[in-house]
This record gives sequence, structure tokens and C-alpha cells, in this order.
Amino acid sequence: MAKDIILRIEDSIKKNWDRDALTDYKGCTLQYKDVARRIEKLHIMFSEVGIVPGDKISLCGRNSSNWGVAFLAALTYGAVPVPILHEFKADNVHNIINHSDSKLAFIGENNWENLNEDEIPNVLGVISLENYDLRISRDERLTYAREHLNELFGKKFPNRFEKNMVSYYHNNHEDDLAIINYTSGSTGFSKGVMIPYRALTNNMEFADHALNLKAGMTIVSMLPMAHMYGMSFEFLFEFMHGVHVNFLTKVASPTILMKALADVKPVIVVAVPLIIEKIVRKAILPRIQDPKVRLMLNIPILGDRIRKRICDKMTQVFGDNFYSVIIGGAALNKEIEQLLHDIGFRYTVGYGATECAPIITYADWKEQVVGSCGKNVIHQELKVDSPDPENVPGEILTRGLNVMLGYYKNEEATKATLDAEGWYHTGDLGVLDAKGNLYIKGRSKNMLLGPNGQNIYPEEIEDKLSNMTLVNECLVVQRDNKLVGLVYPDQEQIKNLNLSESDIESIMEQNRKEVNPTLPSYAQLISIKVMDKEFEKTPKKSIKRFLYQN
Repeated sequence: MAKDIILRIEDSIKKNWDRDALTDYKGCTLQYKDVARRIEKLHIMFSEVGIVPGDKISLCGRNSSNWGVAFLAALTYGAVPVPILHEFKADNVHNIINHSDSKLAFIGENNWENLNEDEIPNVLGVISLENYDLRISRDERLTYAREHLNELFGKKFPNRFEKNMVSYYHNNHEDDLAIINYTSGSTGFSKGVMIPYRALTNNMEFADHALNLKAGMTIVSMLPMAHMYGMSFEFLFEFMHGVHVNFLTKVASPTILMKALADVKPVIVVAVPLIIEKIVRKAILPRIQDPKVRLMLNIPILGDRIRKRICDKMTQVFGDNFYSVIIGGAALNKEIEQLLHDIGFRYTVGYGATECAPIITYADWKEQVVGSCGKNVIHQELKVDSPDPENVPGEILTRGLNVMLGYYKNEEATKATLDAEGWYHTGDLGVLDAKGNLYIKGRSKNMLLGPNGQNIYPEEIEDKLSNMTLVNECLVVQRDNKLVGLVYPDQEQIKNLNLSESDIESIMEQNRKEVNPTLPSYAQLISIKVMDKEFEKTPKKSIKRFLYQN
């Protein structure tokens, strides 16, 4: 087993003491020594109120430097951080804090204004993520510690706080519980995934081999840190290497993101497909949709030059300083991926799950096979439960160091997901080629049955439909045993073209007529319904399907 996660955090702080560590984009910056000082002050508060290793500490708020510090403080104290997605509704936040048995909670302003302190009666206190002030305190020791924090810090370090004084909790075993991360998927149910230290350590060891990061490099953190994908590969891994993490504290719209990427010039870009697809459609597709350009792309020498120009433009959009754009969390649109491949853009598509903290498969961009999401990572086995794994989709199973301990206080769900041989049943469907490359076909729970029992994967239909005129987002559902496409149209194009409702309906009917011949007869759409607002999504930007089934 590689060096444990806490020791790596400790070593990085010491080695990078005077380097920039965490920045709120367009806001304040903390150096590694500042992070260390704030961690010590939070440790004092934990100690004074009687927090012990193994106690749970919740965090709920937008990405920020203070969120990162609070998380590191809990982890290095030996406590168990419980990150809660700031997009969760108040009743879900209440439930997670209570279900996780959290003793303390760090809550951001935007979330706190919607919460009810009476609904979380068992926490000793709630601490602001803006300035670490107490929102509520139910223990005099906590109140005293916060009011006299500088005094207590001075007593602990009477002369000066130096890097050689940084020393954290190291009595954890590799199978001990490190984090409880509550899921937020398309099914609507939240389960507390128990992540052990070995899973964090092995994910970091994988990243050590896959990504060559060095101290002083920069990255933009755009994914929620309360999700394992963002936490592991936009924060923890970078922090351990002395990288300067820049947090987007606002919603990562294409405009905001493109400006941040241009300013920061990150060494890697970690993103979900929806973000990549929107950037491509905004910055690249308009350049190649001209019939003349399409014609020239087929001319050998001229086509190569145009593709290079397009690739250069795409590279500039992402800051012009990255090794690779790493895409995960959901399937990438096939047309978009083929375009990225054809122009020689440095991208790769990985696959994972919260239950694996999160990585299962990956391939370097130089080895990426179009349509696949790579091969199993180190210390992680992979198989497809199918009589013919190369041709017939089956459930994707994995086991190894990355796999969770189970679901917190949910033995039934644990037994349904982890079998006696240690295989984690992902619920995803896929095939494996002869070289071990994994191809995702969809979620087993999403699979629909055709009129004669045929397996229909709605994701494959959606992939085609999303490339049609005016389609911004789409979902395929089954109504009265018929397939219906739900489409949220491109509002910008509608406005620019001054289209009426009847115009939009006509275009969608034409889309239906164009897409159906590309589909098997049992998988064709009976109609397309236009939605008046965007689909509700998970933090990975996957549509919450369960909301649209009826």
C-alpha cells in the first residue's frame, strides 16, 4: 500500500509551505501555511468540544477555500467528513446530518437560510463556512473555544507556528472509515457510501501514475467537492502535490468556465460531458457547420490544416496549458467525441462510481479508444456479467482496493450491491472488447422493454436525438408502451431565429422523422414533447430520470 493519505497531506503542507494552495476565483488566496494554521484552529475547536477520531462532521456549501480547509481539518483530525451536496433540498440535508450521526456541521450561507435548526437536534453546533463563526452552539465548550480561539492557539503555539509543528492523526487502518459520501443519482434515493482509507489512497496512487503533476501548477475546480469525482481529482490529489487549486464559487456556465480556464491555464481539466458538449457547441460547431468547411475537411492536406486550426482553437478555450481534458460522470455524446478524436484533441473518458471513490476505468488520451472509457485501473478487477461480454451487454462488476465498505446503516442495500466474493455490482450495462476496453451501454434500471421483449437502451436514442436541430437536452421515456422524446430546446437559437411555438413543434416533428430511420423499428419515437424548462440534474449533470417517468 502506498503512503497513507494523511501523511501525504501533512508532507505536502510542509514541502509547499510558502506556495499558493487554495483560491476562490476572483477572491482571496490561501497559501499552504495559511491552510495549516486554519486546520490547527479548527482542531482546537474539535478538541475543546470533545470530538474524537471516528466522530462524523458534515459539510454543506458551495466549493470554496474554507470548505477545503474544513474538510482537511476533519480528515486530519481522524474524524469522518460527511460532504453534502449544496444542491440538496433542506429536508435531505437535515436527513443526512441526522442519519450520519454528525456531531458538528459546517454550513454555507446559501444553504443555512433554508435549514431549520430544530430539525437537526443532535449536532453540538453549526459552523459558518464563510468565516467559521458559530451559527448555533449547544455546548458551552464550543462557544468558549470559538470566542477564545486566538488565545487558545497562542497557548498551544506560544512562540511561532512553524511547519515542523504540523502533525496529524495517523492511527487509522487501511480498512477504517475515512469518508461518508451520500449519493445523488437519477433514482432519487440517497445512500451513505462508506469510503475507507485504502480507497482514497489507491485512487491517489492511480493518479500518481496517470497524471504527472508538480508543485506550483494550477487547476480549476468546477465540480462539487461534495462529490467524489471533484473531491478526489480537483482537490485532494492536487493538494498532495503542491498544486494551486482555484475554486469556481459560482455555477460553471460555459461563459464563466471559459473565462476561468483562460485566466488560470490549468495543467489538467476535469469535467463532466454536459460541460464539454456545451463548450464544443458554443465554440467549435459553428465553425464547421458551413457546407464549404465540411467539403474542405474531406480534402487530404487542406482538411488536416483545418482540423489543426479547430484543435488549436479548442485547446485555447481550455487554457492552452493542459496535458489532458478528463471526462467522466456520464457518457459523452458520440458525435462530439468523434469530432474531438478527429481533430486530435487531448481528451480521455473515464468511468467510476461514488462506491469506488470514484475510479474504475481510465486510459491516457494517447491510448483512448473512441467510444470506450478505458481499462480497469491498478488494484481493481473488472468484468461484465454476460454470456458473451464482447458482444452482449451485461452488468459491469468490479472489485479491489477502491470498493466501499458498504452503505452506512443500510445492510439491505449493501447486500444487494456487494456480493459474497467482494464484487461491486454497478447497475451499469456494458461490453468489454478483447483488449479490456470498457464500453458503457446504459443503466440497467433505465433499460426499457420493446413490444416483443427487445432490450432498449434510452441513452443510445438520446445520443442521436441530442444532435438534431434545436435540441439542447433530451430524455427518452416510455408512455403506454410507446417511446416518447422529451426535449428542452435551445433557447438562444429560438430567440435569434424568432421562432414561434408552432415552428418549434414542426422542427421537432422533422427531427423525429430524421432520427427514426437510424433506429430499430422497436426503438423508434412515437412523438417528441417540448419541455418549457431545463431538466433537473444531479451534480454530475445527469438528468434525474425518475422525475420524468410518468
